[in-house]
Amino acid sequence: MSSIVVRGLDPGVKERLAAQAKEHGRSMEAEVRAILTAAARRPHVGMALLAAGQAAGGIAEFNVPERNDVARWVEFE
Repeated sequence: MSSIVVRGLDPGVKERLAAQAKEHGRSMEAEVRAILTAAARRPHVGMALLAAGQAAGGIAEFNVPERNDVARWVEFE
């Protein structure tokens, strides 16, 4: 089983996770594990739409470019 460490977590987030874990009757570690597992298994909406379109046969000529951009900061003035 793998482990991770999350540094710099806002104290309010930790408090909410603890409360949520208590509501679900499990440890905070088990709660975080459940949240991360559910998030990792969630289907990618774009890929689900693409698959649905392909199954319908309506996007044979629709070219989906590979996404290779890099996240960047937004400057608000």
